[in-house]
Amino acid sequence: MTIPHGTIMGGLSTVPDLEQGLAAYGGVLGLGLAERGTLFADLAVSWGCPGNAGSPYAVLRPGSGAPCWFRLVEQPSRPDFRPTTTYGWAAFETTVEDVWHWPEALPADLFTIVGPPKVLENIEPAFIPMQALGPGREMIYLNQVLGDLPDTDLPRAAAPVDRIFIVVLATPDRDASIAWYCDLLGLIRGADYTLPYSMINDAFGLAPDTQTTISMVSHGRMPIVEVDDYPAAATPRARHDGLLPPGNALVTLAVADLDACLAQWIVPPAVRHGALYEGRRAATAMGAAGELIECIEVGA
Repeated sequence: MTIPHGTIMGGLSTVPDLEQGLAAYGGVLGLGLAERGTLFADLAVSWGCPGNAGSPYAVLRPGSGAPCWFRLVEQPSRPDFRPTTTYGWAAFETTVEDVWHWPEALPADLFTIVGPPKVLENIEPAFIPMQALGPGREMIYLNQVLGDLPDTDLPRAAAPVDRIFIVVLATPDRDASIAWYCDLLGLIRGADYTLPYSMINDAFGLAPDTQTTISMVSHGRMPIVEVDDYPAAATPRARHDGLLPPGNALVTLAVADLDACLAQWIVPPAVRHGALYEGRRAATAMGAAGELIECIEVGA
């Protein structure tokens, strides 16, 4: 299977209880368990998170077989973590077959619905989004794709919950974050959109009509990172020393050639095995907003 440069190969979320996470992602969302175990120390160090050595983890994959893996890592929660108020990875957007199915299908003990399905305003209705928090207060968008945008192809779901096709980044400096991905990873700046962003407005107590500008970082017609301007009240994400950030913690992207990337790796690239890596080289960097980006070398 050819995996294009920039493809989102994974989203990692932290959860306080791995079994609860498996019940949510496997039992409810229908993702298949690909691997579970405890994290090797060298992998945790490569993320800059040595305290996660030995943490229980699981890797899940959609039934479509798309090259996208959902990872869950168990670690203590942060009571002060409030989703959509801090810099870093804010959400993973998945494509689903029927968004209207999910409001009734998500059990309240595993998910909190924060945005029911709705048609977006001031933007071509290419998809209908829905937002929910999982058991680690990570944000998951369940998006039913209706069509493509003029400059962007959006994937249709081939499973009830399929691949992550956009990752959302909250940043104090949108231009600096965009430049990081374009200059260091060889991606391109896509379109900008300005719209009332209810998730941000609700989180910060702003008027419903407050406008937010977001930008896409892409590769060709493939969307990758949505970079969101956040209000001045946003803060860096507090985290336990040596551990992953709470919630949406790390994103894994495919790159054609790690040696052609100009990012400063936390540790040098190394061959890694198991689900997601499959014997490829990988390395992790920290982006301009403090987010963790793991890159896996997939070849040209």
